[in-house]
Amino acid sequence: MNEILLKNVYTEGRRTDILVRGNIIAKIADGIEAPGAEVIDCSRMAAIPGFINMHTHAAMTMTRSAKEDMKLQPWLQYIWKIEAHFDEETLYWGNKLACLEMIKTGTTCFNDMYWGVRTAARVCDEMGIRGVHSYCMLDNGDMEKAEKERRALLHAFEDSKSFSSLNMFAVSVHAPYTVCEDNMRFAAMFAEQNNLLLHIHLCETEQEIIDAQRDWGCSPVEYCESLGLLSDRVIAAHSLWLSPRDIEIMGAHGVTAVHNINSNLKIASGYKFPMEELMAAGANVTLGTDGCGSSNNLDMLEALKTAALLQKAWRKNPEAIPLNTLLKIGSENAAKALGLNAGKIEEGRLADIALIDMNNVWFTPNYDFEANLVYSANSSCVDTLICDGRIVMRGRKVDGEQEILDNAAACAERLMSRINS
Repeated sequence: MNEILLKNVYTEGRRTDILVRGNIIAKIADGIEAPGAEVIDCSRMAAIPGFINMHTHAAMTMTRSAKEDMKLQPWLQYIWKIEAHFDEETLYWGNKLACLEMIKTGTTCFNDMYWGVRTAARVCDEMGIRGVHSYCMLDNGDMEKAEKERRALLHAFEDSKSFSSLNMFAVSVHAPYTVCEDNMRFAAMFAEQNNLLLHIHLCETEQEIIDAQRDWGCSPVEYCESLGLLSDRVIAAHSLWLSPRDIEIMGAHGVTAVHNINSNLKIASGYKFPMEELMAAGANVTLGTDGCGSSNNLDMLEALKTAALLQKAWRKNPEAIPLNTLLKIGSENAAKALGLNAGKIEEGRLADIALIDMNNVWFTPNYDFEANLVYSANSSCVDTLICDGRIVMRGRKVDGEQEILDNAAACAERLMSRINS
């Protein structure tokens, strides 16, 4: 069994050794001896849990910077026009580019909602990081399409049974306003019967709340509860425009809320994410980047910093979201939501570890490592990434990265030529 020995690494406020055996953190102690292990000198590095990005549309890397400074609806119309021209090659290199970016920025797992589930799983195997891939139901109230969506979900689920251990399958309902009631109920039932996660966009914009009151006489959260959709398997992306009653409902069901601060700011959908209130109610709070079309990058460390600063600013409270809470949102809480034995540096956990280079201006002086990581540094400090006990980046070098950049750029050029022809 392969072993990796991290010598003299900084973690939990002190320097120690960490032995990775197979895909597990086998031992944390001083002076570990492991003959035959691959030894990494970490005397200038720190170990943190790999970040878990809880809401992505990975292959949307191919829409990065395609259209900027637009209101939401016209921007969406343009993005949908691009996506209509996506083919297998686009999905493949878009996912490759996304995984490369996430590796470079310290992410070891992502929770995705997009098309091409099998392609995305294949890419995760090739790149060596974890992915949760959901078949996205979207019928816009067309009952003929709704039936096709149910059949497609069943087919995708059967196909997913051959996925490797790096990949998990999930169900997603695009949003309450884009999926008919029958399919909302079907998705909830199917997820429960097969013990699957259920991923949904929920309460992202103020207009969504206004339309829900008009169409259903209640909030989107109350509507989802009435359909039996809510449970501790549900991952609710955005969860931004919530009433006190909505927060109470989400907490009672143990729903996981995903804060997507950079995307929300960029498309001007809002910023007052009720983080403290959701946690107090019993909901699980996590963090995501959304897709590169709206957030422009998949950088979790940047998202953590923005989330913390905005919480402090709009609450007018510098004590809001202390660092230990913030870092749990980026890893431990997410691992709990996904049922992964990860998210912490401790014996018996999965070896999903980011090694942080501390030999730079951002960590000098190092009175508080977590403060320096979030508020001083940026993701270029991620030196090495280990996922499932395998080194997927060392010295900021990823195998095949130039090939990925070249092919993704060429693919995007062909994509735009089809759109403009």
